[in-house]
Amino acid sequence: MTGNRNDDERPRNLKAMLSEAKDTSELMVDLAYAAIFFNDERMAREVDELEERLTDTVHDMREVCVLAARSPREAEGMSGVLQIVSAIERMGNAAVDIARIVTRRLGIPRSLVADLADAEEVSHRVRVREDSAMSGCTLADLELPTEVGMRVVGIRRGKDWVIDPDGDAALVADDVVILQGAAAGVDELRRMAGAPEWKPPSPDEETAVSDLDRAVDAIVEMKNLSEVSTGLAYSALLFADQGLAAEVVRLEDHLDEMKERLEVWVLRAAADQLDPSPLRGLLHLGQAAESLGDAAQQMVWLVERGEELHPVLAVALAESDEVIVRVPVSADSALDGVSLREASIEMETGCYVLAVWRAGRYVYQPRPPYRLMAGDELLATGPEEGREELARLGGFSVREDDDTGEIELVPLSSAAGDVVS
Repeated sequence: MTGNRNDDERPRNLKAMLSEAKDTSELMVDLAYAAIFFNDERMAREVDELEERLTDTVHDMREVCVLAARSPREAEGMSGVLQIVSAIERMGNAAVDIARIVTRRLGIPRSLVADLADAEEVSHRVRVREDSAMSGCTLADLELPTEVGMRVVGIRRGKDWVIDPDGDAALVADDVVILQGAAAGVDELRRMAGAPEWKPPSPDEETAVSDLDRAVDAIVEMKNLSEVSTGLAYSALLFADQGLAAEVVRLEDHLDEMKERLEVWVLRAAADQLDPSPLRGLLHLGQAAESLGDAAQQMVWLVERGEELHPVLAVALAESDEVIVRVPVSADSALDGVSLREASIEMETGCYVLAVWRAGRYVYQPRPPYRLMAGDELLATGPEEGREELARLGGFSVREDDDTGEIELVPLSSAAGDVVS
């Protein structure tokens, strides 16, 4: 179960606390959107429970930062860490606002729930059947991120929850598993769980595009943009990349513009509704997505200014549940010359491509028809276990330094030569 932890359960150092806070805020956002998709009040209440956990961690981090600032130079470094801490807290608050759409029954149009099934990352819920391929297996054994392109964010067992389970968590019959990831993996996931075929909700048939349709489409796009901006913000921090930081700012400006258009479309749609109350949830969702974009922009402020970042930030980001990776595409590799749709990177690795570096600039949010070529460099986020497979697709193997923990990509041809020698 989630909730307040005692002092012995809390991480003791700033690096561990930063990693936990990042993971918790991202988990809160995933669960909040899943609660809307399944209209699940218990799931929404778990977001509130996680907020208490995040609040405790944020308080502890601020305390550590204040105690560590013993000189002007240390104070400058800690001020940057506090900036990131505040942004992570802001993301958690946005997740709570999303979840309260369910707990306070603010209303969500059916068409939005249907369209969320076509978002770039989807939520899914499945019950594990007895004698299925999942029953009795640990998450590490199942390797769901690389097998179906989806990661487990929570397990409900009876009335209890296991939130953010690790690889040692074992599934048993009647567990309800909450996942996030590629929609293409849902069918295989349900087969593994022994569950019947599932069809996502479909909107009511309408011949003309209405203002409500436009508002719903805007919300789905804002969800996608806010998630991409968060991933790019963490990438900008990890790599101290001002180009990525500038893109986060551009996305935040775009989210502001979309929110303004959303408000107009919702007001117009309300005029055509006998009961406009179900539209309130759209306005709350738009505000939450914009808040996530604001938090991402807050994170990259120091990178924009060219300020030196405290080294603990890079270490903490590298050790979180979702890692950020850069993988080049080598000539004649599995990715050379294929489109993102053909590569099925998210299904194969569980990693989501945020951007592609080509010819001295980033291509952000590359669409499925986008064709990769040798010399490209992928910027992706996903589970650590997907890093090795993504590297292999790009023509590399992963080596980790036993002493420093640093990751090195070695061309597969070189790695094979080392084995032979």
